[in-house]
Amino acid sequence: MNPTATPAQQPPDSFYVAHQKIYAREVKGRFARLRNLAVVVLLGIYYVLPWINWEGRQAVLFDLPARKFYIFGITFWPQDFFYMAWLLIIAALSLFFVTSIAGRLWCGYACPQTVWTEAFMWMERLTEGNHSRRRKLDKAPWRTEKVLRKGAKQVLWVSFALWTGITFVGFFSPARELFGKVATFSLGPWETFWCLFYGLATYGNAGFLREQVCKYMCPYARFQSAMFDKDTLVISYDAERGEPRGGRKRKMDHRAAGMGDCIDCNMCVQVCPTGIDIRQGLQIECIACAACIDICDSVMDRMSYDRGLIRYTSEHAMQEKRPLKVLRARTVIYGTLLLVLLAGFAFSIGVRTPLRLDAIRDRNTLYREVAGGEIENAFSLKLLNLDTRSHTYVLQLDAPEGMRLEFDASDLTLESGEVRRIPARVLTPRDSLSSAGVDITFTVRAEGSPGMEASAESRFLGPPPGR
Repeated sequence: MNPTATPAQQPPDSFYVAHQKIYAREVKGRFARLRNLAVVVLLGIYYVLPWINWEGRQAVLFDLPARKFYIFGITFWPQDFFYMAWLLIIAALSLFFVTSIAGRLWCGYACPQTVWTEAFMWMERLTEGNHSRRRKLDKAPWRTEKVLRKGAKQVLWVSFALWTGITFVGFFSPARELFGKVATFSLGPWETFWCLFYGLATYGNAGFLREQVCKYMCPYARFQSAMFDKDTLVISYDAERGEPRGGRKRKMDHRAAGMGDCIDCNMCVQVCPTGIDIRQGLQIECIACAACIDICDSVMDRMSYDRGLIRYTSEHAMQEKRPLKVLRARTVIYGTLLLVLLAGFAFSIGVRTPLRLDAIRDRNTLYREVAGGEIENAFSLKLLNLDTRSHTYVLQLDAPEGMRLEFDASDLTLESGEVRRIPARVLTPRDSLSSAGVDITFTVRAEGSPGMEASAESRFLGPPPGR
């Protein structure tokens, strides 16, 4: 370092600021109740869903060894992988649509990081007390009370994280069998690995990293601005109404003293889970949890001021004092695309048949002449039963008059998930061919199951007429 340099010229010791633990103050209010409700509902779905049975099996089970995904009454197979891509596109577009209307609403109420962090903070408050007691406890020397409180918190955290990890694996391995293995310490190596891995990820993200995941690791905060415009609903501080801020007595006429409604209590900063000051404007660290709105409204109530100094609003509504505008170009486009994709997905699932048929031509020869003056084409018919029960099928040929299909009809009973290749021959008299190629269709139907059928188109090849 240059000892003769002025302070402004001195290079900084570090370009990084050491992390300061955030002790978020507890808050009550209408948005806090909504957030707590979202936590209870989402965690309830996560932990209860693996225990629900449907038609004698787990309602939601992603059975990777068997290559079957069970989602209530629907079974998806590897051949249905495009549905997964379809759902991912719908999920991404839903996020864009919600963000364009209401900003980071997903982050504040439904993001797994937010949901599990709320649960871990509840356990922390239960064992260590409110924000001020937690701060004092961290600064206190290691004595009996601190050891007991910190130990109780760790017991709850580790237990909850392990339960989370085991439940996660329960979506891929039958939950009842899995928890039985856990109770008897007989988990397999891969089940053990993923239970511990997901449990450790939950413990680290929700217990220690917390707001750092939102501020530094999550990419959503970085590209959300591409979905924002001046009519997007965001949490904003009304500077025109609140400034100049400053402390005052409750019954003081602050307007006559030239002061705004903000009493500079810093409560909005104390309740923020990411530690920002919303009065400095919209920041990428803001997850739109609305804790600052709840606490500011409670302060305004105590001061007998109008609520809404901090509120959900848009830049246009704040600056130009005009109503919120929900219908605009980007929301209409996102909404229309989302409705089309949802309607198409629902229709595709509705007409989906758990049966597949492929017709593969014999590649060794295009056609052959057989005894009796007939032309023969050989095919390999691949039949796949995607239903959850066995079926016996009927195979038919839709072709010009004179063509016939020959195959082993006793080979058409398939178990659930079974794939079978059926050798088949299509024959026709040589004189009946009017061209060198004729379109044909193979159709297979399940006996006793009306509407369960599949078709495969192919082409019958023969010599050109006159040869």
